[in-house]
Amino acid sequence: MQRTSFGDMHCPIARSLERVGEWWSILILRDAFLGATRFDEFQDSLGIAPNMLTRRLRALTDAGLLERRRYSEKPPRYEYVLTPRGRDFRPVLLALMAWGNRHFAPEGPAMQLIDERTGDAVEPVMVDAKTGDLIDRKHHAMHAGPAADARMRARADANLRKRAQERSASSSTSPRSE
Repeated sequence: MQRTSFGDMHCPIARSLERVGEWWSILILRDAFLGATRFDEFQDSLGIAPNMLTRRLRALTDAGLLERRRYSEKPPRYEYVLTPRGRDFRPVLLALMAWGNRHFAPEGPAMQLIDERTGDAVEPVMVDAKTGDLIDRKHHAMHAGPAADARMRARADANLRKRAQERSASSSTSPRSE
């Protein structure tokens, strides 16, 4: 069965999934953030078949998230190091970790983000880099960008109309202050 390619879609989420949407890729990136760089380290950590690991490392390298560097001439051996593009994936991993801890870890968190100055566990959130304001559904909505195609604009506009209807419905049922 042929896999659908998302690379040509005008959606930044779809284009991102084209690069990291396969679960092994995300787990390889997780391990790279935890310090793994060598093939055997990834394989030992993940228990992944060598041929699958080779394909995923090649795809992550081709996508510019990892850089393949030779560390031994004889025999030739390589390590895989996060690139700036790969390091930019960190907030996505932290968001997945927080979401997984919140919704799928009844036994408690197996991995946490710790403020090393205080030793306290922290909960990652998304904020506007310009204002520092917390991004929330009440005040922020996805709009079509300048490069959006007609399909993307239609989806975004439908969402904005739905949000407007929800606001209108909630304001008509809310008690008015005098």
